[in-house]
Amino acid sequence: MEKEDQGLAIGIDLGTTYSCVAVWQEHLNRVEIIHNDQGDNTTPSCVAFNDHQRLIGIPAKNQAATNPQNTVFDAKRLIGRKYSDDIVQKDRMLWPFKVVAGDNDKPMIVVNYKGEEKQLCAEEISSMILGKMRDIAEAFLEKPVKNAVVTVPAYFNDSQRKATIDAGAIAGLNVVRIISEPTAAAIAYGLDKRSSCVEERNIFVFDLGGGTFDVSLLTIKDKNYHVKATAGNSHLGGEDIDNNMVKYFVEEIKRKNRVDISDNPRALRRLRTACEAAKRTLSFATTTNVEVEALFGDNNFCSSMSRARFEEINLELFEECMKTVERCLTDAKIEKSSVHDVVLVGGSSRIPKVQQLLKDFFNRKDLCKSINPDEAVAYGAAVQAALLSEGIKNVPDLVIWDVTPLSLGISATLDKVMSVVIPRNTTIPVKRIEVYVTLEDNQSSAEICVYEGERKRASDNNLLGFFILAGLSRAPRGHPLDVTFAIDENGILSVSAEEKTTGKKNMITITNNKDRLSTGEIERMIQEAEVYKDEDKKFLRKAKTKSDLDECIYKMSNFLKNEYISATLCSEEKKAFRSAINTATDLLDEENVEHEIVVFEDCLAGLQSMLERVMDMGQIA
Repeated sequence: MEKEDQGLAIGIDLGTTYSCVAVWQEHLNRVEIIHNDQGDNTTPSCVAFNDHQRLIGIPAKNQAATNPQNTVFDAKRLIGRKYSDDIVQKDRMLWPFKVVAGDNDKPMIVVNYKGEEKQLCAEEISSMILGKMRDIAEAFLEKPVKNAVVTVPAYFNDSQRKATIDAGAIAGLNVVRIISEPTAAAIAYGLDKRSSCVEERNIFVFDLGGGTFDVSLLTIKDKNYHVKATAGNSHLGGEDIDNNMVKYFVEEIKRKNRVDISDNPRALRRLRTACEAAKRTLSFATTTNVEVEALFGDNNFCSSMSRARFEEINLELFEECMKTVERCLTDAKIEKSSVHDVVLVGGSSRIPKVQQLLKDFFNRKDLCKSINPDEAVAYGAAVQAALLSEGIKNVPDLVIWDVTPLSLGISATLDKVMSVVIPRNTTIPVKRIEVYVTLEDNQSSAEICVYEGERKRASDNNLLGFFILAGLSRAPRGHPLDVTFAIDENGILSVSAEEKTTGKKNMITITNNKDRLSTGEIERMIQEAEVYKDEDKKFLRKAKTKSDLDECIYKMSNFLKNEYISATLCSEEKKAFRSAINTATDLLDEENVEHEIVVFEDCLAGLQSMLERVMDMGQIA
């Protein structure tokens, strides 16, 4: 495969609830899943803001219960969507943080940071998580990283894919390729089973994560990975299961205690955390307790959840998953008996009921659990990243053929019917040319509206963008125009129209439609990201200086208790030392006063100078 960009590239699984980063290690001839600073291979996709700093990952999630309104999660569910979407309106009622409508109906997340209200789009939040993943990789590799392959759900539409690329740009990453999550997981599985893929094998990937659900049917033979069909729901996952559990217990509290906690963000956040833990426990136990101290007022909450009840309140979601599985096989025109392997990916695929339904659907076929469902997507992304990196020789030479998840076309008739140019599940990259005709006599221009979706009426689908082909030759209606659709490896679309007789041509790469950030907005957000980064560094520097100052005070106080040193110092020196200790102690105790870092550094420098003299005395003694 031709290398598309220079420099080492990493693979990032940008998940709804957890993210993971991996890299191909050439000297080991394998992928390395990179652990974060807490030693975990996955990092919560969570960002929090307070009066002092911005937190990302584990620290953000740990303080969520005490700061729910300023702790942002599920940003992936907002990316590339409009505020008026029914999905967004439904979700915002469940989130403790505030979401409002911005320009062009863009959803904006409202947080308070350092005493100021800020509005952030989903791309900015996602960029912070991507930046954290890059930092984790750089700490492991001990060198800068600029390039990345980022995964997205297979059913992400054009706007959502481009918004993910924008998020990478804001984070300072060059996203060299967008790859679908099931395809990445299939790469991980295929490499593990490479020796048995000499004959053609049909691999069904079932990817149920925290916020999205995708299935793909791939055919693997030798080094070829050919996606036959994909289906899914970019808004179905473990978060919805948590929501159902929270709703169940809110109703129980209302019924038993006559208290409604639905308007209490802090209580809901703490209950959600307990429900998430209970969900995990029910994957290996038949019953579990859900306990939260002082959930409402001084009242403790204690209840239980059986696996049977858990399955009952989530059965509709599980059945929706099976309908999607059936639709994918229908689109691929493959019988379920022809599927060789069913691969589980995503943390929510561990749920026993999900596994049971899937196993029953495939006529009791054993499910493949040989790859880690939390790491498989990042693993596959790292392999794709290695293929696109310069200078890596030992990476497996794979050929990956993905598909477009939704049909693409234009409104080409008077009754505004969607005319499909590229049907869904068409292998990409692809280029298609269709001939359309003018609708009126002497028509001087034609508006080309590009849509994405499966509805028959064009207006019921997602309008990606439009352009005008002007200067047409005066002719009777029915004059031909060539319309070309081209999709690149990232699943990103370009559309052009040409009148052959005059050579008049116009085109659009769907990059600046109203749902996507403009170049100027991206530049502004990149600058703001640098400000956040600088502020984070300043906070850490200040925190370290205060810690060093506290340590210095402790050492000084102990040395002054030494009888020999105390006898050696004159009264004026003792007075100066104690005064310096008191000043430093008062400075650290002034929690309500925001001093500049230089104040602490100057105080520390003076105290350290005194400490050196006292330590010299101690050595003489």
